[in-house]
This record gives sequence, structure tokens and C-alpha cells, in this order.
Amino acid sequence: MFSGSIPALVTPFRDGAFDAPAFARLVDWQITEGSSALVPCGTTGESATLGFDEHYQVIDACISAADGRVPVIAGCGSNDTATAIRHMKFAQKAGAAAGLVVAPYYNRPTQAGIIAHFKALADACDLPIVVYNVPGRTVTDIQADTMCRLAQIPTVVAIKDASGDLARVTRHRAGIDGDFCQLSGNDDLWLPHAILGGAGVISVTANVAPRLCAEFASAAAKGEWDAARALHERLFDLHNAMFSDASPAPVKYALSRVHDWFSDEVRLPIVAASEASRQTVDAALTSAGVI
Repeated sequence: MFSGSIPALVTPFRDGAFDAPAFARLVDWQITEGSSALVPCGTTGESATLGFDEHYQVIDACISAADGRVPVIAGCGSNDTATAIRHMKFAQKAGAAAGLVVAPYYNRPTQAGIIAHFKALADACDLPIVVYNVPGRTVTDIQADTMCRLAQIPTVVAIKDASGDLARVTRHRAGIDGDFCQLSGNDDLWLPHAILGGAGVISVTANVAPRLCAEFASAAAKGEWDAARALHERLFDLHNAMFSDASPAPVKYALSRVHDWFSDEVRLPIVAASEASRQTVDAALTSAGVI
């Protein structure tokens, strides 16, 4: 099952188009620095602004560059069940290990609608599903009781929880039998999430500090909480800096500071990080020892 530091990869652009060479270099760097899996076409990958062809190009490029070294969890979510099924079928054919599927956004389905959505996905495709709960973006919250019901679907194998409600780790553990994987969706809450029983994180910060995040994951997995806390404190300002402006503008700026081959270009309606955000990112990169 999935564990450790899993970057929600940015999608590099250059002159408005997907920068495939930069993405391949990013994937290789992530793996050599210790990332345990990769997520293309998540929120941080600006999936909402990718066309179908681009979305599938990014998934293909990630799987090709990873070359079997780590699993790829492909972003497959949509507010349209039929589109999510289409994404999952493509990801499975391309060789993804799982699909990351966000709760349907904008539609504001009921809890019954959420369950029906994921059952429809599982009926249509047997690709393993990592459920993604991020009510701050989707409005709809996958409540703990609902998640426990979703986990009864055989292909629902994990959750990325970005609700900010740490009590859910315990509620999920109490209500779900078997080997179910809980991943934090918040870098700044990774430490307490791990202490409560989480297996890892799908991370924004790992894009720019993959080795430090991998070291944190290793310490947490071994129960070396003093070492984990020290790394958490070292990374804490960087975690916050990644959201000092609309994501993923700050992390793309950060990557452009670390690698001269990476452009900080984003796609509308996201705009480049503000000067204040850039100063915050620079200070956090320095304090963490990344630059």
C-alpha cells in the first residue's frame, strides 16, 4: 500500500504548453531524492485547467519517466462521474497504480450522492481508488461515516484527507477493517496525522524539498518522533509558504529558485506569485536549507 512522501506534482508550462522535458527531469529528481510515489494531475498539477489531451499526456509522461521505480497515482477526479470514469480507464490502461479521485466539486452532492459516485466508478473500472477529501475546495465534505462506507468498496484502498480534522484518522481506524491507507493532505499536519496512524502524505512541499520530506517520512515510519519533530519544525515555514498565494504559484516559484531549468509559469486563472509571496518563499527556502 502507499506510504511515505508522495508529491502532488506540479505541471510545468513553457509558453503556454506542457513542458515535457522539464517534467521528466522533475520526476527523475523526485525519485532519486526519495519520494515513494508520484501524483500527476492533482490540484497542484493544475488539473482543472488541463484539457483531456493534456491531462493524458501528463499521466503518460509521468508513468514513462517513473519507469516502474515508484507507483504513480494518477489524478482522475471530476465533478462529472462519466468524466471521472473516462480518466480512470485511461490511467489504468496507461499503467497507473491507482487513481486519485476528489469528491465531486461544484455540484454539492449529498453523502448518498458521494457514495453513488464512487460506486459507479468502481463498477466501471477496477483501478484502485484513493479518495480525496478537500472540502475547502470542493465545498462537499466526505464525512467520516461516509468514508467508512466507501472503504467497503473493494477497490477503495486509501484516503487523502485534507479536511484538517485530525480526529478523522481515529474515526476511520475505528470504522474501517483491514489494511486501509490514510494519507494526510496537509503538509503542516503531517506530524500529528502520522502519530495518530497515518501512513504518509500527498504533499505540495515535497515538490521542492523531496529529500527532507522523505527523511521525515522515514523517521515517522520508524517512530523516531524527536527526529520527525525536528524535521517538521525545519519544514514548517516552507509548508506555510507554499500557500502564501494561490497554489501552485508559490511552489512553482520555489522550484524555479531551486532549478534553473524550471519555469514558474502558471495558467489562468492562477497568476504568478506576488512579490510578498516570493519573499516569503525565499525566506522559507533559506531557513529550511533548501537554497
